[in-house]
Amino acid sequence: MPTDPAAYAYLLGLYLGDGHLVTNARVPVLRISCSDSWPGLIEACDEAMRRVLAEKVQRVQHPGCVAVQSYGKHWPCLFPQHGPGKKHQRPIVLADWQRTLVEAHPGDFLRGLFHSDGCRFANQVVVRGKKYVYPRYMFHNESTDIMGLCQWALDLLGIAWRMNRRNSLSVARRAAVAALDRHVGPKS
Repeated sequence: MPTDPAAYAYLLGLYLGDGHLVTNARVPVLRISCSDSWPGLIEACDEAMRRVLAEKVQRVQHPGCVAVQSYGKHWPCLFPQHGPGKKHQRPIVLADWQRTLVEAHPGDFLRGLFHSDGCRFANQVVVRGKKYVYPRYMFHNESTDIMGLCQWALDLLGIAWRMNRRNSLSVARRAAVAALDRHVGPKS
């Protein structure tokens, strides 16, 4: 069990979105890809890795993104979802201890999911000739299992959501957006 459950819940969300675990190296390495556009996300990922397990975190520059990574023999224990192939082509199921941890820290888990595969933007609609602009969150993931985990965590917090496509979830009601703002906050 991680010593910092909130940081782990956040890192789990990031891992499920933009992370992977390499276990065929001499020492396993956890890598999370973070867009160059969000330097605050890179910092938050680095800090979460350090708080969960890593004493040393590296940043490797790639075109358009930074791979935040850490070597450690215990990463496979902390992320038992790792395996061959793409996440959306294999089952993603949380271990019992992970479910308990996410139930205790659903906001941190959602922050990781939305920081990796989500966004908050100003939605614009026209109704009867009048233009309305309001904040909206979107979460997009090809894995039905990961989408289900996002829905479950939103339900734990009582945040209204709806599926607008098979692989895309929307949080658009004013109260729901305000609630998610308290947990996710902006990518900075």
